[in-house]
Amino acid sequence: MSAFIQEHGLLFGWLTVIGQILLFTVVLLLSLAFLLLMDRKVWAAVMMRKGPNVVGPFGLMQSFADFGKFLLKEIIIPAGANKTVFLLAPIMSLTLAFAAWAVIPVAPGWVVSDLNVGILYLFAVSSLGVYGIIMGGWASNSKYPFLGSLRSAAQMVSYEVSIGFIIITVILLVGSMNLSDIVNNQGGGFWTWHVFSLNHFVLFPVMLAMFVMFFVSALAETNRPPFDLPEAESELVAGYQVEYSSTPYLLFMIGEYLNIVLMCAMMTILFLGGWHGIIPMGEDFVAGFPQWIVNLGHLAWFMAKVVFFFFLFALVKAVVPRYRYDQLMRLGWKIFLPTSLAAVLIVSGYVVYTGVHA
Repeated sequence: MSAFIQEHGLLFGWLTVIGQILLFTVVLLLSLAFLLLMDRKVWAAVMMRKGPNVVGPFGLMQSFADFGKFLLKEIIIPAGANKTVFLLAPIMSLTLAFAAWAVIPVAPGWVVSDLNVGILYLFAVSSLGVYGIIMGGWASNSKYPFLGSLRSAAQMVSYEVSIGFIIITVILLVGSMNLSDIVNNQGGGFWTWHVFSLNHFVLFPVMLAMFVMFFVSALAETNRPPFDLPEAESELVAGYQVEYSSTPYLLFMIGEYLNIVLMCAMMTILFLGGWHGIIPMGEDFVAGFPQWIVNLGHLAWFMAKVVFFFFLFALVKAVVPRYRYDQLMRLGWKIFLPTSLAAVLIVSGYVVYTGVHA
């Protein structure tokens, strides 16, 4: 980016970067609107009902109608709340949810910031995301949201540990923390994807188990059913969001769904080959097309995989009963943590013994 700015001028360079960020943000928000509709449609189909089908053709405009409703409703702040922190909490949650997407590559070269330590950046941003939830629960000055925020913080911290060790197994295989490098390492066809690891066939059961554990941990990390304990209706109403309404509530919801789609993107990048197709296309096949056309094809593959994982998230919500909180903690600390630690030892031993990166 610095070379581009030096060549074309500082102002033009920064305007280009800002334009890219705005375009990425708009596309992400539009995608989120239709993914939310898909979420509701999947729940409806499992319950054998129609779901949203009135606003627009097939209900396609339902998410936009809900968005307008949230914008027009009055913002109500509880009398005993800390108003500054109360309003900062959803803004912080939304900002950090967007910031995490800065290092997500959706096609070759199509990434806001291609950091060599992209994984560390994601860890830092996701760790800060806990503060928005704690701030929202505490600032409401009510016991229900405060208990919900404490539950959510404990749950997110617990499953961040296992997610971290699972990601380390992928880093060991690739030898890089750059997300583009991780995707490119899986570019030889579906048999090179980390979920199968057929080019490292000894690790196939280990990496398949890590993929399943990452999926379950992602459900818990984003407070999705069957791990939506911070907002269990029979206990804590809506958790840390109880006292929120109108636009602040909308910001919390957008941040939550951005994190859900981020987890879908991370599973795609870490285990399912990112933007690469099932079978690699030869250089001769793509040579006759402009690079942006080729990148659109890669983007289509990436989006298809993300939508597939989002469909699984919606399906789990519709069919799996909620866990108890002690079951949630036991799964995270007594099963996932030791299993992921053992996987790190196995993969590191394999990498050292075979000299994969030599």
